[in-house]
Amino acid sequence: MAGNGVFGEIIDGDVFKYYADGEWKKSSSGKSVSIINPTTRKVQYKVQACTQEEVNKVMEIAKVAQKAWAKTPLWKRAELLHKAAAILKEHKAPIGECLVKEIAKPAKDSVTEVVRSGDLVSYCAEEGVRLLGQGTFLVSDSFPGNERTKYCLSSKIPLGVVLAIPPFNYPVNLAVSKIGPALIAGNSLVLKPPTQGAVACLHMVHCFHLAGFPKGLISCITGKGSEIGDFLTMHPGVNCISFTGGDTGIAISKKAGMIPLQMELGGKDACIVLEDADLDLVASNIIKGGFSYSGQRCTAVKVVLVMESVADTLVEKVKTKVAKLTVGPPEDNCDITPVVSESSANFIEGLVNDAKQKGATFCQEYKRDGNLIWPLLLDNVRPDMRIAWEEPFGPVLPVIRIGSIEEGIHHCNASNFGLQGCVFTKDINKAMLISDAMETGTVQINSAPARGPDHFPFQGLKDSGIGSQGITNSINMMTKVKSTVINLPTPSYTMG
Repeated sequence: MAGNGVFGEIIDGDVFKYYADGEWKKSSSGKSVSIINPTTRKVQYKVQACTQEEVNKVMEIAKVAQKAWAKTPLWKRAELLHKAAAILKEHKAPIGECLVKEIAKPAKDSVTEVVRSGDLVSYCAEEGVRLLGQGTFLVSDSFPGNERTKYCLSSKIPLGVVLAIPPFNYPVNLAVSKIGPALIAGNSLVLKPPTQGAVACLHMVHCFHLAGFPKGLISCITGKGSEIGDFLTMHPGVNCISFTGGDTGIAISKKAGMIPLQMELGGKDACIVLEDADLDLVASNIIKGGFSYSGQRCTAVKVVLVMESVADTLVEKVKTKVAKLTVGPPEDNCDITPVVSESSANFIEGLVNDAKQKGATFCQEYKRDGNLIWPLLLDNVRPDMRIAWEEPFGPVLPVIRIGSIEEGIHHCNASNFGLQGCVFTKDINKAMLISDAMETGTVQINSAPARGPDHFPFQGLKDSGIGSQGITNSINMMTKVKSTVINLPTPSYTMG
């Protein structure tokens, strides 16, 4: 159970504490933020509403802790990360329970997220030791006009304090994907969890606490974005921001100073289906890609662009599979569970109503009960419909019929998003040409878009993000290069 057993110290009464300086604390504000269970639509948990002064203290402590951590041997950093990963996986059940109740993620998938997160932390420890354990050595005479009088030694050093802001849909996994690289690289870490998912994050942070990381190195500060959001992202003590979420990231990027930014801000991932595609494979991937976790994934299939000649057949195959999806509470491991909030459900319904008014074909009856929206496939969607361009983040998938490959590529590239896309065809030559033409960070061939495995590069173009994620890329992003040059009085050549 959440807040029980080894997690007993992270809660006071019915309010979960925040984590700073190696201790679980109550905010001086005396206020809390309520977390609404998407299924019951009632208050499930409460977390501390931290103040700006508490943010200042956390930043001061993080700066001091980072200096000592940077002097900790790589093997020791990795050892602690491995320990945290093991503790995290050991407590997959209570953390998974938080995900079920905070974000309505199916119970089985919630536990899987926690286990995957532990694996990510362990892999990060191993990769960091390899990556950061080597530098470069340059000699000056490789550049024209120089004798060998200079030796340049370069290595990667930490940035300082990393601010990590994960999203609601993968609050544990996308938190540790920032925490692990930051820590192995020698940085300290301040975590601002999403409101929905905050309690799961607090439990995860306690696993790092139990692993024995130094005081002040990791902080987790909760509160209202309107009160501490901008204060955190614009804080002079922050040396790097890693953010995953929506268009809030664009505002952050405009306000942040001269610091490295890593951002993934959503997508409108297109699925282009050619005439020679295996339509059974396509239909299965549309179901997996479009409707898993009720479509609340940045890498969900969000628009199907299918050649007119095979559209009828594909739509019928997808309709048959949609009819078999189970709908209900996350505790029952249903395929379709409530979306995260009433405002999200209202937004999705607005897209559906717009499509209906403009003549889209409804392959199922639109049905909603509170935050629970039944899966819906919309055929004959046109570019003048909002659903053709906007990201629903729900179990509603538009199908646009195209007359040529060029038409499909044009629609994909006309989007302001560019996270991922996919193409289905048996012709690898066509697949490669289409992949090169699609303006997205990743193109999947004959599979639905996906973030992972977690060591794969993950990046977006245009409004979908800045920089690249994936374990190796994140470690590199959270470091900078420092060089030391040895100047010799006379040229020196080995064996010369």
